[in-house]
Amino acid sequence: MKKQTNIIVLNKVNKSFPLAIGGTQQVLFDINFTIQSGEFVSIMGPSGSGKSTCMNIIGALDSATSGTYELYGKDITTMSADDLATIRNEYIGFVFQNFNLLPKRTIIDNVMLPLMYRGITIDDRIRRSREMLRLVGLEQFENYFPPQLSGGMKQRVAIARALAGNPKLILADEPTGSLDSKMGNEILKFFEKLNRDFGITIIMITHEFEIAQYSRRIIHIFDGHVTYDGPVPKSETTLLNSEKRHKK
Repeated sequence: MKKQTNIIVLNKVNKSFPLAIGGTQQVLFDINFTIQSGEFVSIMGPSGSGKSTCMNIIGALDSATSGTYELYGKDITTMSADDLATIRNEYIGFVFQNFNLLPKRTIIDNVMLPLMYRGITIDDRIRRSREMLRLVGLEQFENYFPPQLSGGMKQRVAIARALAGNPKLILADEPTGSLDSKMGNEILKFFEKLNRDFGITIIMITHEFEIAQYSRRIIHIFDGHVTYDGPVPKSETTLLNSEKRHKK
């Protein structure tokens, strides 16, 4: 059995934003959790809970106001914007709700995009991108354009793009939000396969318990606080009760 290692460690992470009228608004309060390699974790919470802010910090898209964030043993809390961009490109594959594909570029061009910034030769970029399209079952569509594909196919292209750089971590932000239930379930089952068969660490951001049930662990955030961190419970009642305890 492959030894698990800590890949994400958040220690007393706080986040505040400046207000136009002056002062600041704090949206995250002393966030503490650790995620190990090979985990499939959902960060869940209602709208406005702070889960998206937490995702941005994990994805090196934003920085904590205080506290520390270690990614693969590197404290990236105070890294420069350029260094954070390098971290994102080397360590993290992103899958977004609205796919974020370039509509006027072919499918294979979209998948190759993250490899262009690594100095990889065009032949190797094409080879790797075709491998990823084959993995998601879209190799015959490499010369199509995104508007020619269904929503589920576009999300599979986005997954292929996320995997092309051989990331250690997939960060999926509401990955089924733009899909119908059938296509959404197919994407979630594919995430399960990536985690189970390839050992890829997956962190999924969602506000829906039905979606979070596909993962193996839920970190529930409410009013900027972690109110639950553990195995997926049998019902959402456990999470709702954690919110009630926090309100008290």
